Amino acid sequence: MAAEAQFVAERRAPDYGLMAVVAALLVVGLIAVYSASYPLGFAQYGDSNFFIKRQAVAIAVGLVGLVVAMNMDYRLLRRLSPLLVLGALVTLVAVLVPGIGTQQNGAVRWISLGPLPPFQPSEFAKLAVLIYMAAWLAAKGDVVRDVTLGVLPFVVMVGLIGALILLEPDLGTTVMIAAITGTLFFVAGARLHHVIALIGSSVVMAGGLVLVGGYRVDRLLAFTSAESDPSGVGFQTLQMLVALGSGGISGLGLGVSRQKFFYIPGSHTDGVLAIVGEELGFIGAMVVLALFALLIWRGMQIARRAADRFGSLLAIGVVAWIGFQLVINIGGVTRSMPLTGIPLPFLSYGGSAMVSMLLAIGILLSVSRYAALGDPADEAPTRGAVRVRRAPAGGAR
Repeated sequence: MAAEAQFVAERRAPDYGLMAVVAALLVVGLIAVYSASYPLGFAQYGDSNFFIKRQAVAIAVGLVGLVVAMNMDYRLLRRLSPLLVLGALVTLVAVLVPGIGTQQNGAVRWISLGPLPPFQPSEFAKLAVLIYMAAWLAAKGDVVRDVTLGVLPFVVMVGLIGALILLEPDLGTTVMIAAITGTLFFVAGARLHHVIALIGSSVVMAGGLVLVGGYRVDRLLAFTSAESDPSGVGFQTLQMLVALGSGGISGLGLGVSRQKFFYIPGSHTDGVLAIVGEELGFIGAMVVLALFALLIWRGMQIARRAADRFGSLLAIGVVAWIGFQLVINIGGVTRSMPLTGIPLPFLSYGGSAMVSMLLAIGILLSVSRYAALGDPADEAPTRGAVRVRRAPAGGAR
């Protein structure tokens, strides 16, 4: 990459391959949510279609956002990033205010606005922080290697968001935001020993929070010694393993799951992969994972061909978001790591998570529409040309 190069970027068609993969995951997700949720929907609300109807509405809203974001010049987000992160801070504070925040399952993570469904500010905070950190790091250049001007401001910004989310409490989302921003910090050129120090301190803090939080201790015990309390803290973990084992190679058949009949708490949310494995077997689960692998690969190609540093960091952030949630969710379902309540992207039930993820995909598609000329690997059709000046690789804009 030249230190000071001017080039022409073309506004072209979006990455249709990425769109096709996301569409396939959404279809699989709708089927999985319906199959996993209809017993619970009927038992709690007298409507077997209760959850699937809400999920379909969330996807429709998210797709509208995706189309808008895809057709917007992603560079506009650079100027809007301070407002976006300010909005995230305001909503994260608001959710803690009595009368505004809504409590569910012992946590205050949602805001209800009249007749509208409750929304979860922390899910949109992930996207806002991702955009802000991509803009901030793109402007800082090599300054991120400096402790005073790079590392400390990064820790303060991420720490403030993380602290507000921890107060809900929601350790899983805090870990996700730290992982996404930490990846951006490393990719942007931070010193390796700074990154290692940040990871080490984060692990120590997370360990301390686990030890002082009752539900967090239960999740740790469910991971380390589920068999010692199979009807208590270990129930969800063991039942998900039963579901995966029952599916075998080819599965019991679509809709034939037995574990969804109140054996797996959250079978339509963070446990949906266990139902997929039970009904479609190892083969079906591998097809889902293959779709995610293809999505991540397409996302990395978009990051590589991005027209500027900001676009590349945006794309890497979105890919990191999907990748980390995928690994953490699968780890919890397979008992490879403790359960955290992190949803499986595109498959788990949850309106806020779905809308925010589809917005992120829209931004990724917007980045894919701009690429430097002369890249033989990208033959997407073009519509007009936009001149872009690349800033010095190590300097601020």
